[in-house]
Amino acid sequence: MPDRPVVLNNTPLVAFWALGRLDILRDLFQEVLIPQAVENEFLATDGSARQQALANAPWVRSIALSYPRRARAYAGLDRGEAEVLALAEERDARLVVMDERKGRRYAERMGLPLTGTLGVLLLAKEAGLVERVSEWISKLQEAGLFLAPDLVRKILEIAGES
Repeated sequence: MPDRPVVLNNTPLVAFWALGRLDILRDLFQEVLIPQAVENEFLATDGSARQQALANAPWVRSIALSYPRRARAYAGLDRGEAEVLALAEERDARLVVMDERKGRRYAERMGLPLTGTLGVLLLAKEAGLVERVSEWISKLQEAGLFLAPDLVRKILEIAGES
């Protein structure tokens, strides 16, 4: 694993689990870290299936914060987002993968390298792990993930699929 980790929030984790493609995270990043609050959020629904998915994906590692109080600094964020930012700060993350607007704003103000679920799909296409981003976007929408139409158009344009 590179010295600087990739830290993942719940929505991207759920998205790649729903796609049955947690392997994309491994193939792009070797390993991703999630704070314990994100693991708890992830396991709160479909607990046994998701627990099995994590057991089969050792490259997704749940990590306790060294300084749990640090997460309290992110007022207005849910616990998972706050812990993602705190963990990213503690570990000098090379990338934060987060979709939620408020959390993204905090990450941007902190100067953290940032992408979201669709950004990871673009990276997967560039790496030859998926052929068409549009196919996976459709599957995410079928799975119930809301994706802003303007964002989808922009991503498809970047992917050369508009």
